Amino acid sequence: MIYRLIIFTLLNFGALAIGSLFTSKGVASEWYQNLNKAPWTPPGWSFGLAWTTIMICFSIYMAYLWPLKENKSLIVGLFAVQWLLNVSWNPTFFYFHNSPLGLLIIVALTLLIGYIGLLYYNQMGLKSLLILPYALWLIIASSLNAYIVLKN
Repeated sequence: MIYRLIIFTLLNFGALAIGSLFTSKGVASEWYQNLNKAPWTPPGWSFGLAWTTIMICFSIYMAYLWPLKENKSLIVGLFAVQWLLNVSWNPTFFYFHNSPLGLLIIVALTLLIGYIGLLYYNQMGLKSLLILPYALWLIIASSLNAYIVLKN
């Protein structure tokens, strides 16, 4: 279990690190500061706390999920698509300033995480709660991105 947890933790935090390379100044950038943002936009510091919690929970979830299936190809495929979507949002939104495409990416990621949670719910039982922070945050993030698309 510990080796799986280490591997998924490295992969998940690696995705965040790669995405952050393209964030540039991110939330502090002039472009982002000048956007009309949703009134429910959380303070900047909460994003780091949220993503740290999400990736720890998701790493634990994946470490428990991994041994439940002999054929790992579906798990690997779903995880890889999730990883690519997660990595691609930051450069799309913050580097290329393409909030409509960012919205498509984050909605796809939200749907994918929901699908994973539902797909493996019977095997994971209460451990499925570990994917809930990811799903909830993505719903919030999707709403924030949608607001920016609609109001800018």
